[in-house]
Amino acid sequence: MKNLDTIVTIVGIIYGVGLILTAFVRNKFTEAFRLDVMFMPNPSEATRPLNLVIGILVAGYSIYSLLK
Repeated sequence: MKNLDTIVTIVGIIYGVGLILTAFVRNKFTEAFRLDVMFMPNPSEATRPLNLVIGILVAGYSIYSLLK
């Protein structure tokens, strides 16, 4: 079971980095990661930094879990 936990944690790190990239890079791949598009009624360029904050939180928690 420890191996599955490690895999899930690494996927969390990758997703967090993907969210961080959506704040800076604009292409088809990163647009698929945007959380503001999924949860906000009117997403725009002004809501794009929300992905940066959530990405830092997800990646940070995953790295913390991996090191713990």
